[in-house]
Amino acid sequence: MRLGLKLFLGFFLIVGIAAFFVMRIFVNEVKPGVRQAMEATLVDAANVLAEMAAADVKAGTIAHGRFAGDLARAQQRDPKAMVWRFPKRTLDYRVTITDARGTVLYDSLGRELGRDHSRWNDVYRTLRGEYGARSSPETPGDTTRTVMHVAAPIHDPADPARLIGVLTLSQPNRSIDPFIAASQRAIIERGAWLIGLSALIGVLMTAWLMHGIGRLNRYAQAVSRGEPVPPPRPRRDEIGDLGRALETMRLKLEGKAYVEQYVQSLTHEMKSPLAAIRGAAELLQEPLPEPDRLHFARSILGQQQRLTETIDKLLALAEVEQHGWLQTRERLEVAQLLRAAADAVAMRAQAAGVIVRVEGAAGLQVSGDGWLLGQALNNLLENALAFSADGSEVVLSAAREGEGVRIDVADRGSGVPDFALARVFERFYSLARPASGQRSSGLGLSFVQEVMRLHGGCVSLVNREGGGALATLRVP
Repeated sequence: MRLGLKLFLGFFLIVGIAAFFVMRIFVNEVKPGVRQAMEATLVDAANVLAEMAAADVKAGTIAHGRFAGDLARAQQRDPKAMVWRFPKRTLDYRVTITDARGTVLYDSLGRELGRDHSRWNDVYRTLRGEYGARSSPETPGDTTRTVMHVAAPIHDPADPARLIGVLTLSQPNRSIDPFIAASQRAIIERGAWLIGLSALIGVLMTAWLMHGIGRLNRYAQAVSRGEPVPPPRPRRDEIGDLGRALETMRLKLEGKAYVEQYVQSLTHEMKSPLAAIRGAAELLQEPLPEPDRLHFARSILGQQQRLTETIDKLLALAEVEQHGWLQTRERLEVAQLLRAAADAVAMRAQAAGVIVRVEGAAGLQVSGDGWLLGQALNNLLENALAFSADGSEVVLSAAREGEGVRIDVADRGSGVPDFALARVFERFYSLARPASGQRSSGLGLSFVQEVMRLHGGCVSLVNREGGGALATLRVP
């Protein structure tokens, strides 16, 4: 299981379990909470009605007195009320009144007259000076529909300390069931929205975290494969700290390996020129004819130039290879690049008797480092001149290719042997020049390849039909 899925499932599981238990508590607390509120309302109403019925109870006219008449008219009223989307068209109260012995004197429904209620909890406790209430089935044997009964004492108006009866106010619990169900549905619906929103937040947070972790992973994988790669994008969090630590570690490790590699390479490449210089110097210490002395002196000068060229190109290549990304990027006119490269080798071309011609490139632009691209073109032109015969021509041209630009350096020289085509971009690999038989540092094409890598492009070298070679740069 991938890390992103683990993070999301862990977040969703925590939020989901918490939301489930919170919703369950709220849903379970709705019913008792609403019923407790209803009981408190019944207590208030029962005590008010008990005070209003006291005079008729004492006078013995409760069954047909003013209280009974007022209550009968009230029960016939239509409230025409809309309570939280639910219509209310009738009064749900039922009033029963007992005497001091618990015998029913009055029942607003007329069902319990003359019956003994002294053993019912509401009447029994009230007769003893306590708070009396009970909940009983609306229909005997049916426990799903219940009625709440709340009692209040009736005192003698002339002697408030004397208890003369008990008034019980009843209301079916079904009258508030729609409100309870609606509240529970609302809690569940909002809880579902909460879980959905939490899941969305979890997805976004997981995506945000995995984006940073994924970039670090790709960076680490590229480093492990030895691929040059830009450092992770800066972030102001622990992932950013980890990225900076990885980049620092990479630079230290690569720096050490790079120095070791280049010391070995430079030492290897310096052995041959130094041996030639040493041999020529030893021979110059002996008496020699003037032509031989001049020959060995020129040999020392040539080897010194070869060493200087190798060191200069090695330093330039090292600088390019150390960068995993392009340091400078700007819009460049291709025509200016080609013309500048041709001008840079004009004197050498004239000395070699080779014509350098620039074609096309009008209106073409690329994005990159002008100095690096110019150096890459110079290296390709120098190679073309080195292998071209006197009186031949080197053509430098450019054209649009897809979403990029193709730059060609074509010559009519000796071309590249088949066995060398696969190795021409290797560091220090070089072919003997036809005119002098000497070899170059073997770093020019390696430099060109590194420049193309930094620009997201590529370089190729193939033989042309009819003789010569064609070097191609493809720049985005």
